[in-house]
Amino acid sequence: MNMEHEIKMLKEEVTRLGSPNEKEGGKISVKFGVLVRDPRVENLCEALVGTLRSAKRQKIVKYDSEMLLQGMSDDIDIVLLV
Repeated sequence: MNMEHEIKMLKEEVTRLGSPNEKEGGKISVKFGVLVRDPRVENLCEALVGTLRSAKRQKIVKYDSEMLLQGMSDDIDIVLLV
């Protein structure tokens, strides 16, 4: 799959799993731990962290971490910007 397609799927999954975040002005967000452990996301995005990093560079999502690691980063909010 190409990155553009994976980012599109990522946006759909963040919307499906997330909820409005009052701290982010009502934008949809989901915890990294919820996203990374979802069976559907596991099957869709081969390299979730790489897809998230690319989406962050394109200002599609934002999160407050340089690196995302399962377990350590589970409580990081992934916020959908578009």
